[in-house]
Amino acid sequence: MRRLVHPLTGLTAWTDYDGTSVVSKVWNGRASLLELEVQGPAGHIEGVGLRLYNPQSHQWNLNWTNSGVGMLDLPMVGEFKDGRGDFYGLDTYEGRRILVRNGFSEITPNSSHFEQAFSADGGKTWETNWIMTFTR
Repeated sequence: MRRLVHPLTGLTAWTDYDGTSVVSKVWNGRASLLELEVQGPAGHIEGVGLRLYNPQSHQWNLNWTNSGVGMLDLPMVGEFKDGRGDFYGLDTYEGRRILVRNGFSEITPNSSHFEQAFSADGGKTWETNWIMTFTR
């Protein structure tokens, strides 16, 4: 896992993390619970994600929190299509409202690739700030 140290500042320093994630299927696959625990030079991260499928819209809602916050962020909404999942939502980063994009790609039974990006200009430009490769 790699994270951009100071997103939306123009600085390009990255830091690496290593850890585990556990995903549990809920409601026969219409929901899942993700537990993430990683450690790196910039510290320890514990997070929980709740992913919920909406059968009316055929979209997923991704909900996230970390142990330092203790409450769910606003959900990201999107869908899987052609082997890729793209999800968008609003967030606040260092006091300003931003857009967030999460993408899942290279999905196989034993691995997947994840990238998160922030946009401070309404989606005109995006800065990738979190990259993870999941393997079984």
